[in-house]
Amino acid sequence: MKKNLLLSTFVMFLLLLAACGGGGDESADAEDVTTVGEDIEGATELSLWVFAAQHVDFYEDAAESWNEENPDQPISLKVETYPYDQMHNNLLLALQSGSGAPDIVDIEIGRFPNFLEGEPQLLPMNDYVEPVIDEFVESRFEIYSKDGNYYGLPTHVGASVMYYNTEIMDEAGVDIDSIETWEDFKNAGEQVVANTDSVMFNSFPGDHLTFFQLIAQQESDYLDENGAPTMNRQENIDALQLLVDMQEMGIAEVAPGNEPHAEEYYAYMNDGGAAAINMPIWYMGRFIDNMPDLEGKMVVRPMPAFEEGGNRSAGMGGTGTVVTNQTDSPELAQEFLAYAKLSEEGNIKLWTVLGFDPIRHSVWDDPRVLEDNRYFEYFGDDIFDTLNEVRDEIAAVNVRTLTPDVATEMNTSVLNNVLRDGSQTPEEALNAAQETLEPQYQPE
Repeated sequence: MKKNLLLSTFVMFLLLLAACGGGGDESADAEDVTTVGEDIEGATELSLWVFAAQHVDFYEDAAESWNEENPDQPISLKVETYPYDQMHNNLLLALQSGSGAPDIVDIEIGRFPNFLEGEPQLLPMNDYVEPVIDEFVESRFEIYSKDGNYYGLPTHVGASVMYYNTEIMDEAGVDIDSIETWEDFKNAGEQVVANTDSVMFNSFPGDHLTFFQLIAQQESDYLDENGAPTMNRQENIDALQLLVDMQEMGIAEVAPGNEPHAEEYYAYMNDGGAAAINMPIWYMGRFIDNMPDLEGKMVVRPMPAFEEGGNRSAGMGGTGTVVTNQTDSPELAQEFLAYAKLSEEGNIKLWTVLGFDPIRHSVWDDPRVLEDNRYFEYFGDDIFDTLNEVRDEIAAVNVRTLTPDVATEMNTSVLNNVLRDGSQTPEEALNAAQETLEPQYQPE
């Protein structure tokens, strides 16, 4: 009884903090505030929270375009940028307390399940999504849906590809377009090691994303559709064994820095340390910003398949943008969000402004998308040829309540135990992870 009273008091204290810190003056703790349209007479005020500063440019552009095209419905869009954890925590408390939430908000994919528990405090976007869903990579909408309702609009496909260093591959005498399966990839790796000073590939024990792609392309997952752990599925064991095999063959090594966003890894790749890495299309920006010496040397191709005819990609990462049920202008907020994320123009801007692979695949061959820019200059002009090849091979992944715990287990235990210190086999490590996560599962 006393424990329940203390817990209730603590929750009420948190809600009070949320009410005090939000609603009245959320921007006081924002890292940045940008407002578009505040000088337009009669403009309806809409607030939007983001956790990624780079998204601000996209929304600023969308608001300016909206006001030009809709002079009878102008908006004054206030975009507030917050630190990742602070924004998600404040949003959750604001929705639980019933006040202080913005009209529109970006929610990162790993946190999205928290906002679908119980009755979502978000407005369904079905009326805007369903008429055009055939023109999109549909699996990316499923991540942000519940009980047939689409709550979040994706920001990109996050299509996973293989990035190849053509200078290394040419020196090794490998035709990258002949690599169709992981067996082909291993054979190419032997040529790379034999004929160059580089390795073919890396493992990343500190970040499970590259491994997640290997299981997702097999239409496997860490969790099932109900959110229950399925860590030790045979496909998952096979994917981890593939990484072990490549390390034992000497064609792969643990990456410096332990993960693909480490400064040590950027320097290593920039110096030609490895010939290939599998990452989503959005990783192109990491190359451009951190590995300048590789410009003109890197190309993107489909990932190798586990078997001929198998999937050669996976959708990784993401942000679902939602309209909260606390907005005073629900129809206008939904219309603007649909304009920004679902329209042809909005999807073109996802590429031209942010460098993200648009979720609306019908624009992938639009001349405006194919105009020369820094991505084509760095990676060549066939980026969207690769995307079109794999667009029907991107299976949905299950992002549920246990997703953050899965990531922790993979990054702190499974991958290190198997790939770094070799203390467990893939099967042993994934069986242990299954045993750890099963007691934490509660039916959703």
